[in-house]
Amino acid sequence: MNNILWAGQIILAAVFLYSGIFKSILSEQQLIARGQTGVVGLKPVTIRIIGICELMGTAGILLPWWLNILPFLTPLTAACFGVLMLLAAPIHYRLKEPRNIVVNLFLLLIALFVAWGRGRQL
Repeated sequence: MNNILWAGQIILAAVFLYSGIFKSILSEQQLIARGQTGVVGLKPVTIRIIGICELMGTAGILLPWWLNILPFLTPLTAACFGVLMLLAAPIHYRLKEPRNIVVNLFLLLIALFVAWGRGRQL
Protein backbone atom coordinates (compact mmCIF):
# COMPACT_ATOMS: atom_id res chain seq x y z
CA MET A 1 0.00 0.00 0.00
CA ASN A 2 2.85 2.37 0.85
CA ASN A 3 4.33 2.01 -2.64
CA ILE A 4 0.98 2.73 -4.29
CA LEU A 5 0.53 5.84 -2.15
CA TRP A 6 4.05 7.01 -3.05
CA ALA A 7 3.23 6.46 -6.73
CA GLY A 8 0.12 8.60 -6.32
CA GLN A 9 2.09 11.30 -4.56
CA ILE A 10 4.73 11.31 -7.30
CA ILE A 11 2.10 11.53 -10.04
CA LEU A 12 0.43 14.47 -8.29
CA ALA A 13 3.79 16.15 -7.71
CA ALA A 14 4.82 15.76 -11.35
CA VAL A 15 1.52 17.09 -12.73
CA PHE A 16 1.39 20.08 -10.40
CA LEU A 17 5.10 20.85 -10.78
CA TYR A 18 4.65 21.04 -14.56
CA SER A 19 1.50 23.12 -14.26
CA GLY A 20 2.88 25.36 -11.51
CA ILE A 21 6.09 26.18 -13.36
CA PHE A 22 4.27 27.21 -16.50
CA LYS A 23 1.56 29.17 -14.66
CA SER A 24 4.30 31.02 -12.81
CA ILE A 25 6.21 32.13 -15.90
CA LEU A 26 3.97 32.05 -19.00
CA SER A 27 1.26 34.40 -20.19
CA GLU A 28 -2.40 33.41 -20.50
CA GLN A 29 -2.03 33.01 -24.27
CA GLN A 30 1.06 30.82 -23.93
CA LEU A 31 -0.69 28.63 -21.36
CA ILE A 32 -3.73 28.21 -23.60
CA ALA A 33 -1.45 27.25 -26.49
CA ARG A 34 0.07 24.55 -24.24
CA GLY A 35 -3.40 23.17 -23.44
CA GLN A 36 -3.91 24.81 -20.04
CA THR A 37 -7.18 26.37 -21.09
CA GLY A 38 -8.57 26.66 -17.57
CA VAL A 39 -6.85 30.03 -17.21
CA VAL A 40 -9.04 31.68 -19.85
CA GLY A 41 -10.11 35.13 -18.67
CA LEU A 42 -8.13 35.08 -15.42
CA LYS A 43 -6.03 38.06 -14.39
CA PRO A 44 -2.27 37.50 -14.72
CA VAL A 45 -1.78 37.87 -10.97
CA THR A 46 -4.41 35.18 -10.33
CA ILE A 47 -2.65 32.81 -12.72
CA ARG A 48 0.67 33.46 -10.96
CA ILE A 49 -0.85 32.86 -7.52
CA ILE A 50 -2.35 29.55 -8.71
CA GLY A 51 1.03 28.57 -10.14
CA ILE A 52 2.86 29.39 -6.92
CA CYS A 53 0.28 27.44 -4.90
CA GLU A 54 0.75 24.45 -7.20
CA LEU A 55 4.52 24.65 -6.73
CA MET A 56 4.15 24.80 -2.95
CA GLY A 57 1.75 21.86 -3.18
CA THR A 58 4.40 19.89 -5.05
CA ALA A 59 6.65 20.23 -2.03
CA GLY A 60 3.77 19.61 0.37
CA ILE A 61 2.71 16.34 -1.23
CA LEU A 62 6.20 14.82 -0.95
CA LEU A 63 8.48 16.41 1.64
CA PRO A 64 6.49 16.24 4.89
CA TRP A 65 5.87 12.51 4.56
CA TRP A 66 9.35 11.72 3.26
CA LEU A 67 11.14 13.74 5.96
CA ASN A 68 8.59 12.90 8.67
CA ILE A 69 8.32 16.58 9.52
CA LEU A 70 4.70 17.66 9.99
CA PRO A 71 3.48 14.61 8.03
CA PHE A 72 -0.16 15.71 8.37
CA LEU A 73 0.63 18.24 5.62
CA THR A 74 0.80 15.45 3.00
CA PRO A 75 -2.85 14.32 3.25
CA LEU A 76 -3.88 17.96 3.68
CA THR A 77 -2.07 18.87 0.46
CA ALA A 78 -3.67 15.93 -1.33
CA ALA A 79 -7.10 17.12 -0.19
CA CYS A 80 -6.30 20.63 -1.46
CA PHE A 81 -5.28 19.19 -4.83
CA GLY A 82 -8.64 17.41 -4.87
CA VAL A 83 -10.44 20.70 -4.26
CA LEU A 84 -8.44 22.28 -7.07
CA MET A 85 -9.59 19.52 -9.42
CA LEU A 86 -13.20 19.96 -8.31
CA LEU A 87 -12.92 23.64 -9.19
CA ALA A 88 -11.21 22.96 -12.53
CA ALA A 89 -13.68 20.39 -13.87
CA PRO A 90 -16.64 22.80 -14.26
CA ILE A 91 -14.40 25.28 -16.07
CA HIS A 92 -13.43 22.63 -18.61
CA TYR A 93 -17.06 21.54 -18.85
CA ARG A 94 -18.06 25.10 -19.82
CA LEU A 95 -15.23 25.13 -22.37
CA LYS A 96 -16.54 21.81 -23.78
CA GLU A 97 -13.29 19.94 -23.10
CA PRO A 98 -14.22 16.38 -22.13
CA ARG A 99 -10.60 15.17 -22.21
CA ASN A 100 -9.57 17.75 -19.63
CA ILE A 101 -12.57 16.84 -17.46
CA VAL A 102 -11.44 13.21 -17.48
CA VAL A 103 -7.92 14.28 -16.47
CA ASN A 104 -9.38 16.42 -13.66
CA LEU A 105 -11.46 13.50 -12.37
CA PHE A 106 -8.50 11.11 -12.60
CA LEU A 107 -6.32 13.50 -10.60
CA LEU A 108 -9.19 14.00 -8.14
CA LEU A 109 -9.35 10.26 -7.54
CA ILE A 110 -5.60 10.03 -7.02
CA ALA A 111 -5.68 13.01 -4.64
CA LEU A 112 -8.55 11.54 -2.63
CA PHE A 113 -6.80 8.17 -2.45
CA VAL A 114 -3.57 9.77 -1.20
CA ALA A 115 -5.46 11.95 1.31
CA TRP A 116 -7.35 8.91 2.62
CA GLY A 117 -4.36 6.56 2.63
CA ARG A 118 -1.88 8.93 4.25
CA GLY A 119 -4.53 10.22 6.65
CA ARG A 120 -5.09 6.68 7.92
CA GLN A 121 -1.37 6.26 8.52
CA LEU A 122 -1.04 9.30 10.81
